[in-house]
Formats: sequence, C-alpha cells, structure tokens
Amino acid sequence: MTETLASALAAVRADGRKSFVPYVTGGLDGVDADLLLELGKTGAHGLEVGIPFSDPVMDGPVIQEASLELVRAARDRGFELPVAFMTYLNPMLAEGVDRFLDDAAACGGSAFIVPDLPVDEADDWVAACRARGLAPVLLAAPNSSGDRLRRIAEEAEGFVYCVSTFGVTGSREALSSSAESLVAALRPLTSTPLLIGVGISTPEQARAACAFADGVVVGSALMEPMLDGDREEFLRRAEAFGAAVIDDA
Repeated sequence: MTETLASALAAVRADGRKSFVPYVTGGLDGVDADLLLELGKTGAHGLEVGIPFSDPVMDGPVIQEASLELVRAARDRGFELPVAFMTYLNPMLAEGVDRFLDDAAACGGSAFIVPDLPVDEADDWVAACRARGLAPVLLAAPNSSGDRLRRIAEEAEGFVYCVSTFGVTGSREALSSSAESLVAALRPLTSTPLLIGVGISTPEQARAACAFADGVVVGSALMEPMLDGDREEFLRRAEAFGAAVIDDA
C-alpha cells in the first residue's frame, strides 16, 4: 500500500531530513504515467498534481478526469509517491465536494489542496477530507494574522503550505525574506511539516528555504520546459532540486 503524504513527510522530518514535493499540471501534454514514474527516481518524497481550473460547463470535467486518471494509471504501473491533488473551489462545487473527494481518494490521492478556500470557511471541507483519509493541506500567507495562523496550524494535515511571497505562482530572482518569518511564526504552533512553496525558482533557493523550513514545493520552475515538450529538461531540473534538498539535510 502506498504511504500517505502525511506519514511520508512526517518520517522525513523525524529523520532530520527535508522534503521535496514537485508539482505537475494534470492534463498537460506530456504529463503522463511515464513522467510520474521517472519523477519517483528524483528524490521526491511526494507529488502535487494540479487539476486546472476552467469553466466547468466547458472542458472542466474532462481536464479533471484526465488529472485523476493520470495518477490511477501511474499507480497501476507501480508509482508509489504519495499524491496531493490541488484544485480550486469552483470546480469542486460544480461537481459536488463529496463526489470530487471520493474520486480523488479512489484513484490514489492522500491529500488535497484548495488554495482559494480560506480556513475560516473550510470546516465542512476539512471534515469531508478526513472522512476519506485525505489530508487537508492549508495555505498560510506572509500576511496571515496570528489568529488565522493558529487556526491553520490546528486544522492542516500532511503539511502546511507556506506561501513564500505575495502574488501568484511563478519564478522569482530571490527567496523572499517573508518566508522565514512565516515559518518562524508557525513553528511553535504545530508539529505538522512546514513546506515553502510559490517562487522557489532554483535549487539554490530550495536549499536556502530548507535551512529554516521542512522542505519545498516546486512548480513553475519545473513545468516551464514542459510547455515546450522538453521532458528531459523537466526531469533534469527535478533531479537538481531533489539533490539540493537532500544535500541540505
């Protein structure tokens, strides 16, 4: 049985090591079971699979199904990394939260991330995740209040997704100083691993983040070459990030 994301990241932290969680966009050309199997050789400890948001009356369900089937197909071929699915609230509501989470659990997911669902509105979703054995991963931002951070720390499972900077995902020239302050504020509040994401653009930045956090989530820097169909560069970058995180430990 595949290890859950929560247990995998907790074990990494207990061993004094750092976690590397790459991100892939489900449904994108070239993101297939073979790619996931290769990712399993890069030193990754888990995987985030994004289900892109699109108008749910158009092609939203198609892309959702492609993303879920991606993991199911990889599982059938021996893929063992624990998977966190990420999508937005609108497509979940359009299909129905219960059905959406049932599908995610059935195809081998062990955690879920909904970045536009604030913690103070997430009680029902958190309960629904837990009922299916899915860890509810919650996001903490640099400007989150102390009260909100305490609530996030109480409710999050698997890991707390510590957003390194303001703005959307994408590459940055340097790691934001706000990332370390955010981790420092959360550290006394929870034993759940604290992973830095958004703006981790180079292996050097990943290594710097691991000096104070429990690991990193890397997305845009990996997915960039996939937009040109360059699988080799994608995997080369994943290996470089994995090596940087492992070397830091």
